[in-house]
Amino acid sequence: MDILISGGSGFLGSAFSKEIMARYRAQKKTVHITWLTRDSSQVHPNDINMMAYDELASSNKSFDVILNLAGAGIADARWSDARKEQLLASRIKPTESLLAFIARSSIKPKLLISGSAIGWYGTQGDKPLTESSGFEIDFAHKLCDKWEQLALTAIEYGVPVAIVRTGVVIHPEGGMLGKLLTPFKMGVGGQLGDGQQIMSWVSREDWVGAAIFIIEQHLAGNNATNNAGQTNKSTTHDNTLKTANDTPAVVYNLTAPNPVTNHTFTKTLGAWLHRPTFFTLPEFLLKLMFGEMSTLLIDGQKVIPQALQSAGYEFKQPTLKQALEQQVL
Repeated sequence: MDILISGGSGFLGSAFSKEIMARYRAQKKTVHITWLTRDSSQVHPNDINMMAYDELASSNKSFDVILNLAGAGIADARWSDARKEQLLASRIKPTESLLAFIARSSIKPKLLISGSAIGWYGTQGDKPLTESSGFEIDFAHKLCDKWEQLALTAIEYGVPVAIVRTGVVIHPEGGMLGKLLTPFKMGVGGQLGDGQQIMSWVSREDWVGAAIFIIEQHLAGNNATNNAGQTNKSTTHDNTLKTANDTPAVVYNLTAPNPVTNHTFTKTLGAWLHRPTFFTLPEFLLKLMFGEMSTLLIDGQKVIPQALQSAGYEFKQPTLKQALEQQVL
């Protein structure tokens, strides 16, 4: 199997690459990973192929799967107008490059998995949200929706699309947990605002496992991109998207099945680190510090991975306590 990844050297792409290569070698199967990059001389693992975006524009290579993860971190800086433009461009431009490649490829990929986030649903409090739920409009929704809608144009070329809406990814090497470890270890960690906002998280191990599951189910002809309606009718759940032709497109929420409040997250993290969690960052201070971006911290979403569970994926770390206990600092 040949897999092309945009954002391959990032927090999720690198972990995915490492895990799928290890699994396939153990099973004596062949997998080749290619990372798209702005600089093909970038330092990378020896068993990873590198391809610059300008090389992609003229490449005649074919890939079985494309994994589209490129994009600047949404919580890495305040949302100034310039930053908002950067967040959008860093997702749209790589996706456009991939679509141009797909359009002229004589042998089309069997699947495009394109990134998104649970921010697509907007702020909806503690209302349970599945793949068939609606949305509230805010900046995060607009950003995710533009990215999703562009990726979905791959179906015009006969390529099935799976949109993966990712929650808060838990791993000490990066993401939210990576940012929180230092203050929590120092004993100055605490809840955000009133702590009642819901956090829909997922361990990085399960994110990677779910992505591999989606690929393998699809290539085996069992994926929800082929039979989501049939699989989910018994649960009155359907993660398929309406398309202009018969090419399937689906959505998966990549979150754990047990979201928690920020208060519970704080207490669980403190207990794992054996540190107190007395401090609270009040909502007004979060707004002062982060501006509009503070909505990511203050407003919660209770997102449920119903499509993954209906398709048969078994979470290795379904609870936050289990996820933290598996981490190595």
